[in-house]
Amino acid sequence: MDQDRQWLINCLNASLDPSHQIRTFAETSLQQASLQPVPYSKSLVRLTCIYLAAVLLKQFIRKHWDEDEEGFEHPVVLSNEKASIRGLLLASLDDPYKKICTAVSMAVSSIAQYDWPDDWPELVPFLLNLINDQTKLNAVHGALRCLSLLSSDMDDKMVPNLVPVLFPCLHRIVSSPQIYDKSLRNHCPNVTNAPSLDGAILINLETPVPSEDPDDWSIRMEYGGISVIVGPLWHTFVSSLEVYVRSSIEGVEDSYDGRYDSDGAEKSLESFVIQLFEFLLTIIGSPKFVKVVMNNVKELVYYTIGFLQMTEQQVHTWSLDANQYVADEDDNTYSCRVSGALLLEEIIASCGMEGIDAVIDSVKRRISESQQAKDTGSPGWWRLREATLFALASVSEQLLEAEVSGPTVGAMLEQVLTDDMATGAPDCPFLYARLFSSVAKFSSVMNNQVTEHFLYAAIKTVGMDVPPPVKVGACRALSQLLPDATTGIIQHHAMDLFSSLIDLLKNASDETMHLVLETLQAAVKAGYEISASIEPVISPIMLNMWASHVSDPFISIDALEVLEAIKKAPGCIHPLVSRVLPYIGPILSNPQQQPDGLVAGSLDLVTMLVKNAPIDVVKAVYQVSFDPVVRIVLQSDDHSQMQNATQCLAALVSGGKQDMLAWSGDSGFTMRSLLDVASRLLDPDLESSGSLFVGSYILQLILHLPSQMAQHIRDLVTALIRRMQSSQIAGLKSSLLLIFARLVHMSVPHVEQFIDLLVSIPAEGEIQGAYQIKITTTALALLLLTRHVELGNVNVQGHLIKSDTGITTRSRAKIIPDQWTVMPLPAKILAILADALLEIQEQVDGDNEDSDWEEIHNEDENFLYSADAKSHNRPTYEYLDAMAKAFNEDQEDDYEDDLLSGTDPLNEINLVSFLFESLAKFSESDRPFFEHLYQSLTKPQQNAIELVLRRRAM
Repeated sequence: MDQDRQWLINCLNASLDPSHQIRTFAETSLQQASLQPVPYSKSLVRLTCIYLAAVLLKQFIRKHWDEDEEGFEHPVVLSNEKASIRGLLLASLDDPYKKICTAVSMAVSSIAQYDWPDDWPELVPFLLNLINDQTKLNAVHGALRCLSLLSSDMDDKMVPNLVPVLFPCLHRIVSSPQIYDKSLRNHCPNVTNAPSLDGAILINLETPVPSEDPDDWSIRMEYGGISVIVGPLWHTFVSSLEVYVRSSIEGVEDSYDGRYDSDGAEKSLESFVIQLFEFLLTIIGSPKFVKVVMNNVKELVYYTIGFLQMTEQQVHTWSLDANQYVADEDDNTYSCRVSGALLLEEIIASCGMEGIDAVIDSVKRRISESQQAKDTGSPGWWRLREATLFALASVSEQLLEAEVSGPTVGAMLEQVLTDDMATGAPDCPFLYARLFSSVAKFSSVMNNQVTEHFLYAAIKTVGMDVPPPVKVGACRALSQLLPDATTGIIQHHAMDLFSSLIDLLKNASDETMHLVLETLQAAVKAGYEISASIEPVISPIMLNMWASHVSDPFISIDALEVLEAIKKAPGCIHPLVSRVLPYIGPILSNPQQQPDGLVAGSLDLVTMLVKNAPIDVVKAVYQVSFDPVVRIVLQSDDHSQMQNATQCLAALVSGGKQDMLAWSGDSGFTMRSLLDVASRLLDPDLESSGSLFVGSYILQLILHLPSQMAQHIRDLVTALIRRMQSSQIAGLKSSLLLIFARLVHMSVPHVEQFIDLLVSIPAEGEIQGAYQIKITTTALALLLLTRHVELGNVNVQGHLIKSDTGITTRSRAKIIPDQWTVMPLPAKILAILADALLEIQEQVDGDNEDSDWEEIHNEDENFLYSADAKSHNRPTYEYLDAMAKAFNEDQEDDYEDDLLSGTDPLNEINLVSFLFESLAKFSESDRPFFEHLYQSLTKPQQNAIELVLRRRAM
């Protein structure tokens, strides 16, 4: 061994040394060596018997192989050096250690992403030669591993040339168990899922599933993509249940949990069953294949419910840790129960009433079987009953939507649940817990007396000495049943309920604490009539909990929501504010002396108190918090503090309006403070995160202090433009655009003057929420109506030009980036308005599949009449909500939208009517200009505009 390789071995060993100093020195040495590609990379290849060397080699390839790759670092590996490294790697594919072979294969695959097929045409022929050599099974394994990694990069031109050569090799391996072991045959389906392999695959699936051979499960898992194997796969599915019951549910046989094959893939029985469920999901979700299982859908549901039973391991884990029970139930963890529940949902979605009938029929069968097991004294009878109720709960929404099945399920459950409730919690805690949650899911179709009985039982249960899972089920029932409960029950048992829930909080942790707080919130809302009497008890406890968990965003938000529920209860806001303000004042006045998270959390608490509060409450909060909150914005470098302080000030302005200027005794000072805050937040050098909520804040100033803001409009617009130019966050840009839109409305009927203002300010050349969509869309319409000459001088991005060059690979995307048309701004605005009409129409149509917006000759379109609706001020607001969700499905915080939409008179605009009138007026004011812009629209956009004009002419 030469000195270079010996040195590299020493460095690799030292990089694993427990001493931080030695380890750091070794890592630095390796980093320096990587700057000399030839000796370093070749030494790594020759040392791939050390797994760490293979990992470092893959990192080296990513950093130094391709100059155009993101993350590239100089120097680049030269062409002759690349060829040498590729040859050394291919020679290492027959390593007897499979982990090393896998690491080498990954390195080969990494290089192939850049070099194959153009610069490495010999790669696939070399791999095929290895596969054909039956005397070197290690080399066969390495070649198959490489091909399986390469297969994802094969396009439609490569596959036809490869199939005639490759498939016979793969077919021979799959159908020759006497020569090739199961780990080798596992890799063949990874290379391709072509139909030519089906015959050989059937050989592996037609035999029953053995209970003692995890390698057999693994090879079956690889064959899940070919339609002709449905029959044998069904045999696999059915025979698996018996094995799964014995090994995982009853725990009398080995389930092979926690075991992995040589490539790191899990080989437990549960992972095998989950793969079966995923394949069945694919079949049922496909219109082509769902007919294959329709004739046996009842049997499919019946067996699926069997797989939903709690395993012995789950019972053990959840009995010891209620927190884990709640987490696994709520988070839909990777398990047979979750996969089976998803399959049942897909069955109903794809099969309709036949799927619903299958579920109800199978539920009845399984309940009957569990009853027989109970009558014969079987100790595990409850598992199947619990699994059946779990199955029903997983498809509860779909069953309740079906008008026929809802009452049927309700009647069936009433008797079962009532009988099982008498069983007793200690004997079957998980079944008892499921009873509670089942009532909560189906209360709308059950007898009121039954639901009230369970509500009363849940109230008693949370205060009893019963297993934790039972209390979890009781809390779930309470959180869902309390909102619809009769006042009498709540008033009679309220004190006992609150006392029990508070006791639960003392010993709760993480997920269970979240559940208890959610239940407590529901109890506060349900007990509004007696809230004033319980506020002195609950508020201090919630404030202490909030303070002690202020650094935990989940628990602190839950506690804050309970406090908000207390605040909204009759007679509670004033005593609650009186408790909070003495505590909050010193925190905000001395932010640097507070623990992490306490200042930001306190600002959230103040904002909650001010939102929709009486004017005297707003004034009281202002006097304690205004000056400290302003200082936080002006002086803090903590972005979370700045964000929360901005929202707090926006809420104060929204609640105090003009009155707020007089509260300090110096209206000029208050206004200067507000403007100073705006100036800091709009500073282009401030990181975007700190300015995130400046849009909401400035809109409150414009809406509620218009006369004071009017003299600062030019400076404000200048600051807005500069802040937009430096912004790195799309949400911030969106909120700033909304301010411009609101200013357009404020400038009516002199919109041209506002455009002139914008043009006069030097500048270098996504809207979320229903309110934002309405304001910005109508502002665009106002801009278009001006026909200002400067608008036509601005060119913007138009339509994406579709490429006809076939599949877009990574290398091709670098060479040929997306191409867009260019269009003048007025044409783009007209296109956006047309898209808004199309989006609103889609929301109007909803689930009406017979409605066709494209057929513009249909004069009965609901859309047309929505423009004439006079009975409501905002008839299209619900459609805008749907649009907002479609544009940004992950948007969860609607506070800003609520704050603005409730105070801005522009929110009363009927968007459809506004667009109809604006577009009609625009087309009439300058017909040639309108026709010119109209020609640049897509056909659907033109249809939308044409419908507007035809409606106008009627």
